[in-house]
Amino acid sequence: MRTALYVLFGYLSGSVLYARVSARLLRREEALSRAEDQNPGAFNAFALGGFWCGVMTLLGDLAKGFLPVFFYCRRPFPPAWPLALVLAAPVVGHVLPVFFHFHGGKGIATSFGVLMGLFPELRPVMALAAVFILFAAVIRVTPNFACTIVTYLVTTAVMWLLPVLPGMRMGFTIIAAVICMRLHVSREARVKARVKWLWTL
Repeated sequence: MRTALYVLFGYLSGSVLYARVSARLLRREEALSRAEDQNPGAFNAFALGGFWCGVMTLLGDLAKGFLPVFFYCRRPFPPAWPLALVLAAPVVGHVLPVFFHFHGGKGIATSFGVLMGLFPELRPVMALAAVFILFAAVIRVTPNFACTIVTYLVTTAVMWLLPVLPGMRMGFTIIAAVICMRLHVSREARVKARVKWLWTL
C-alpha cells in the first residue's frame, strides 16, 4: 500500500509542468508556445521564457522528482520492483501528465531530481551527470536529440555496472526507456547525428 501511494504521489507530482505554471505566473505563455518542439521543459523556459521562468521551471522539475523518492527512501530500501516503480513514476508523470492531457516534456531535469532523491546514495546521479558532460563537452554528440538518447543509453549500461541496489538499476532503465520513447515521438527536427572530439573543434 505504501509503495502504491508513493507511485501515485510521484506520478501526480511529475504531472505538474512547471514550465507552463511559471510561464503563466510570469505572463510568458505566448513566448513559451513558440518552442519548435513544443517541449515544456527547463531549456525552453530559459530560452523563451527568460531567466526567472527558467529558474522556476528547473527548480520545480528537480523538486517534483526529488521529493517522492527522498521521502520514500527514508525507511530501509525496499525490494527492487517497488523502488524501481517509485523512481520511474515522476518521470512518467512529466512525460504523460494527467493535468495537461498527457502531453508533457522530456523528463531530463526530473530524472536528475529522482536520482538526487536517493541521497545519501549519490553514485547514480553522479553517473548520469558524468555521462552527460562526456557527450555534451568532450565527445560532442549533436544535435541535442541524439546526445540525450546516447547519454541515457550509456548511463543505463553504467548503472548495471555500478555497485548499487537492483531497484536503482531497474528504475533508471525504465526512466531511460520512457525518455527515449518520448524523444522518438518528439516534434524536434531530425538532423543527422554528428560526433566531434573536444580537441578537433
